[in-house]
Amino acid sequence: MEVLLHEDLAALSDLDEQSLLESLSQRFRQDRIYTYIGDILVAINPFKYLPLYEKEVSESYKYHEKTKLPPHIFAVADRAYQSMLGRLATGPRNQCIVISGESGAGKTESTKLLLRQIMELCRANSQLEQQILQVNPLLEAFGNAQTVMNDNSSRFGKYIQLRFHNSSVKGAKINEYLLEKSRVVHQDEGERNFHIFYCMLAGISPEDKDMYGLLDPTQYRYLNGRYGSEDIVRKWGEKYSEVCNAMDMVGFEEQEKVDMMTILAGILSLGNIMFEPTETDALRVTNKSMGWLKATAGQFGVQEEELLRSLTCTLSVMRGEAIRRLHNQQQAEDARDSIAKVAYGRVFGWIVSKVNELLAPNVDFDVELSEIGILDIFGFENFAVNRFEQLCINLANEQLQYFFNHHIFLMEQNEYKEEGIEWESISFKDNKPILDLFLTKPIGILSLLDEQSAFPQASDRDFVDKLNSKFKSSPHYEVVRSHSPLFTVVHYAGKVQYNGLGFLEKNRDTIPASIRSLFINSVTPLLSLLFLMQKADDNFNSTRKQSVGAQFKHSLAVLMEKMFVASPHFVRCIKPNGSKLPDQVDNKIVMDQLRYNGLLETIRIRRDGFSWRPSFKEFAQRFNILLIKPDLPLTKESCMSILNTTEIHGWKCGSSRMFFKYWHQEELARLLERLGKAALVIQKGKGHKHNLSNVCQSNLIAICEMLLLLNSGLRVKTLFSAVLTGLCVCVCVCVSGPFSPPVPLPRKKKPQPQPRSILPTATHLAPVPRPRSKQFEATPFDNLEVHIELAELVGQVGGEERARERSKKRKNTIRWFKETQARKVVHNGAFPCWFHGMITRRQAEDLMTDKPVGCFLIRVGQSREGYTLTYKGANRCRHFMIEMQSNGKYVILGEDKAHPSLPDLVQHHSQVGIKPFNELLSMPCGQTCDQNTDYEDLKGLDLLATANHGSPKSGEEGESTPDPVHLELQRLFLPPGQGPSPESQRPPVLRRISDRRHRAVAGGGEDGTDHKSRSFPRLYPSIRLAMREIQQVRGNDKEREEGERMDKWREQEM
Repeated sequence: MEVLLHEDLAALSDLDEQSLLESLSQRFRQDRIYTYIGDILVAINPFKYLPLYEKEVSESYKYHEKTKLPPHIFAVADRAYQSMLGRLATGPRNQCIVISGESGAGKTESTKLLLRQIMELCRANSQLEQQILQVNPLLEAFGNAQTVMNDNSSRFGKYIQLRFHNSSVKGAKINEYLLEKSRVVHQDEGERNFHIFYCMLAGISPEDKDMYGLLDPTQYRYLNGRYGSEDIVRKWGEKYSEVCNAMDMVGFEEQEKVDMMTILAGILSLGNIMFEPTETDALRVTNKSMGWLKATAGQFGVQEEELLRSLTCTLSVMRGEAIRRLHNQQQAEDARDSIAKVAYGRVFGWIVSKVNELLAPNVDFDVELSEIGILDIFGFENFAVNRFEQLCINLANEQLQYFFNHHIFLMEQNEYKEEGIEWESISFKDNKPILDLFLTKPIGILSLLDEQSAFPQASDRDFVDKLNSKFKSSPHYEVVRSHSPLFTVVHYAGKVQYNGLGFLEKNRDTIPASIRSLFINSVTPLLSLLFLMQKADDNFNSTRKQSVGAQFKHSLAVLMEKMFVASPHFVRCIKPNGSKLPDQVDNKIVMDQLRYNGLLETIRIRRDGFSWRPSFKEFAQRFNILLIKPDLPLTKESCMSILNTTEIHGWKCGSSRMFFKYWHQEELARLLERLGKAALVIQKGKGHKHNLSNVCQSNLIAICEMLLLLNSGLRVKTLFSAVLTGLCVCVCVCVSGPFSPPVPLPRKKKPQPQPRSILPTATHLAPVPRPRSKQFEATPFDNLEVHIELAELVGQVGGEERARERSKKRKNTIRWFKETQARKVVHNGAFPCWFHGMITRRQAEDLMTDKPVGCFLIRVGQSREGYTLTYKGANRCRHFMIEMQSNGKYVILGEDKAHPSLPDLVQHHSQVGIKPFNELLSMPCGQTCDQNTDYEDLKGLDLLATANHGSPKSGEEGESTPDPVHLELQRLFLPPGQGPSPESQRPPVLRRISDRRHRAVAGGGEDGTDHKSRSFPRLYPSIRLAMREIQQVRGNDKEREEGERMDKWREQEM
């Protein structure tokens, strides 16, 4: 049993296919889904929830030793992060994590777990980590779909590049590959369209459905008239909320979201347009489809006549003369589906580009960034019918298998020969000939596909015949005798039969000029932008438009270049059964995956081989701290001297580099870590002047450890002074005895909250130098403590400049609040009771002195554009930073939820606790008096709001009458001694506060934010009219069907 449950299969003595299968199966049945093969992780999809990813587990795998914890996906993340920083045996270097496996093996979930753990490892005082984590659910909704093999199958590939400076993440970039656009218009039996369509229909409110022009999901042809059970619909609704929050977190604008959802609704409506011939051979839209045509035109923001013309005819120019060719019914339907595929593909590409723009590193150009790349690409697929998309997907998997073979077998065994290392060669299944079958010029499959695509009259049958004539003698190609254009490729993972129908059209991926012109002139800005954008990858050869196959081939080549220059980490995902059921292992399915992944050969080479092979210079530079003599040359002899003084065995020395087993890296890293910890303890003892008696014992232990290392031959010249200093410190402490530092006395009386006043009084203000500039005069939005602090700084050496800078920051913050925030915080002419203006951290804590746990307040940041939430915890007050994002959303730093306003934030966290202690906001900390506010910057606003609660005036008189709230806010933001500005000088933002309130009163709402200020589709009235026409036609059809049914019933009765 111990052998079967071994955590590292490379340590097995008896190795064959059966023992490998039994080992993995036995571990899987005990929910041990992770297993090592040396430094490679094997992950088996459990198809159920396992308690392996909680916060405690995540913490335990931070900076851990591999041998002390069981195998885990978090261990791969930790090893990649530490290797990037140079904390392991290797120096700092870019890393890449390659996740491979067939569809349904768990690659997408593994990617999310890796990303989450890496963000935990580099967590800093920034919201960027949460923004990066939100990218996955966003792309998953738009790029994943249900297939017969996987309920959440990635229908595109992505390579996530995380950019770091030192240990902090500074940005991210997403590279996407080959979105399966054909899924938008067609899904095979048992499959679904992209998740976003179902999420949108399940999660959008009835009011928003009316706005976007969405009806019952079963009416849409692109969804095959299928929807889902109530439980599934509920999950889709929750997923839609996650997608909307992800967009808010990343930074999408509200109007961009509305335009995007309107385009998606237009794609669904477009699929319901049907055609019928007329007497003149021209096509027309059926009567039942006229409403859908109008709806599509409104949703796309184009003219109905121009859309119909683009669908039913093609306009070309020959010798300066415009020629219009009418479409037959099949051509019109193809044009309709082509528009849907292109529009969706452009939306997806824009999302990726927008994410990259918002998450781009905000650092100087000359700052060098490190990188960790995570590859999550579609798994190997073999369906009942395999099309052009499956061929590209399986080609990508062939390329990944070659990358794996190259690193694990080819490169390693070639170095053994070159370096003169004795080695018995291990054979493996080399898939290079299969790659040549696809990629060789000019007779590879992709080259021949491009050649046939260049001929307008060529057919899919011609293409397959060309393949048969060229490759009939290849062992990796089989000719299929059939009336359909079929052919078979023998992949590394098995035979796959492809149906050539549609290959040429999908490879061309052409957009008629009339359609491009139609959408460029759309009144929907986003749709117009989508057809103006040109991807950089599309223009790598600008002589002519590149085919889809050529673009994909180029993208794969660029991806391989990035991965070959990085240090790879491999995660091999295994699917235990084909039924997606938990706790079941299908031995045949698992064994097939083990064979074509070459895991048996991988175990052999990891057990007997040397996966770490640094050069003499690299090794000596990294471990020269362990050399006996200083300034030793970085040669083979130096490396041997280092290793001969350690207890490491099993390594070998070549002609230009050292050869180590995969576990040697950790052993050497532990030696460095041991020395580093000892030096750190000694230096702490040297720096502390208090409580040295407590440090003495740890110093002596550290010194003893150092001496033991020195006695064993590991002398460290840079630590001698630290050792001597530590000895002196310990001796002095032992002679003089312990030293007790002064302890501050507790307060005798609890502080009482003091009202802020504009003018200082004699009891509060000590004599200070007169301010030299008006910059230091108190403002009604200021408070006395800060005013005194600025004045005191002026009297210090260099204090005037610091005071000037601090005052400038405060003024900028006040201006930011006045111009952008006042209208959002003021509600019905008054501030909420939990809002306390710009008070200090100490004042906020004083206000919380006698308050119960859960009490809170929100204050304006004093030196930054943002807010701080002060919360009364069980032991002390906690202060949470609230950031306002570029799209106007509010987020508590470290949280994963964005809010449209501060009241929404407060409402949410009164029900959902704030991390990491899940603390709920239970009681707002109001002002110190129950009736009136005590702070000068808030005083009187509630009374003014009450006085103005009556109905507003209308017409010009109502617009010209100054609003008291405006005047009061303006007076509060002015320095003392200055009167209110004229009406014309009032900030536009403040001028709109009462206008919005007046509109809300007239409309029956509390404020105007829900209806008057929200974003709408550009042609919203046209969309509503079209929806009414569709519903009317549908109602008439139901009445007619009901009448026919009644007539038949009467005939049967008679």
